[in-house]
Amino acid sequence: MDPLSPRQQALLELVGTLGREKFAPRAEKYDREAAFPFENYADLRAHNLLALCIPQSEGGWGADYRTYCLVSAELARYCPTTALTFNMHCCTMMWIGEVTDALGLPDEVRAVHARRRSAVYRRVVEEGALFAQPFSEGNQAAAGKTPFATTATRHGEGWLINGRKIFASLSGAADYYAVVVTEEKANATARDTLFIAIPKDAAGFSIVGEWDPLGMRGTVSRTLLLQNVFVTDDALLLPPGVYHQLAVRWPYMFFTLAPTYMGLSQAVFDFTVAYLRGEIPPMQEKRRRFPLKQAAVAELKIMLESARALFHTVIAEARLDPSKEARLRAYVAQYTIMENAARMAALAIRTCGGQSILRPLPLERMYRDARCGALMLPWTAEICIERLGRECLYEPGERDE
Repeated sequence: MDPLSPRQQALLELVGTLGREKFAPRAEKYDREAAFPFENYADLRAHNLLALCIPQSEGGWGADYRTYCLVSAELARYCPTTALTFNMHCCTMMWIGEVTDALGLPDEVRAVHARRRSAVYRRVVEEGALFAQPFSEGNQAAAGKTPFATTATRHGEGWLINGRKIFASLSGAADYYAVVVTEEKANATARDTLFIAIPKDAAGFSIVGEWDPLGMRGTVSRTLLLQNVFVTDDALLLPPGVYHQLAVRWPYMFFTLAPTYMGLSQAVFDFTVAYLRGEIPPMQEKRRRFPLKQAAVAELKIMLESARALFHTVIAEARLDPSKEARLRAYVAQYTIMENAARMAALAIRTCGGQSILRPLPLERMYRDARCGALMLPWTAEICIERLGRECLYEPGERDE
């Protein structure tokens, strides 16, 4: 990994301080209550971290893709659910900024987009606005297999949005919901995807259902209903057609869940070492002398560093139009990070022993949170395996007779 700049170091130190002193002590309460971490977001706002991926010229920190991933992983060491919801917000800022700029849009399209995104940036910097990013619908759209069932129909100077989004993280906490929808037209395909911001107080917008999951409970990912929700053209976060271009040409936009589970893996390792050294109250008996414990910690370290090496390689390679090998490496990294997080948490519980899973110790929460990573669209563990197998064996356009 290239050396960190002073600005990157300052960001990581800031997030680490917030995490140790404020976020980690609150994490058990948010998990137990399945409640959104509003206090954590008040701290993020106070340090302008909601503007992490907004350019410095627009009042933000100007973090690029690599910097964001490092910051997100550090945040996840202390509160993975905060890191996961923070990802939804930051990705919106990143996609409309650095990632879209890589496409080299026509001048007239770029000018309109620049005006619209500056308005978004101002809401975040001046008002502390928080953006959610609901994708899932209970079908294969988020994985890129089909068009989204949620639709946008032309209506005067704007759009009527109709549909339903499930697992909508930040539900009830966000000021805007950046939804992906399909433009209503004959024979619509994934190319007709639009990325649109829905204000929380829009007529026809509602949040329904309960939230009581296994893990990542503080994300509060309830269901959104959109019934003839009207928004103007200025609600378009990306120009028409650009979302599909990004999904095809900049696949790293879907790797940004991995930092959360990279940071969570580090937290599992840190806890296990501290527990066996007798440094976790109230269980302060040293257990590090046993060969089986030492062997397990060695195995944890191997899994952690294997995942970390892939993580740093992929975030350094992130760019427009990656090679086939680079794209496959991103799938490998995603799968490895998500699966290793769950394996590490399970091994940590076995190694530390029964008392380590008692609340309010964090290990049982880490175990439940870690198990969720392999399920997260658009690159679930199953999808990564499917794509790796197919693309290793077939070149584009090849078919069996």
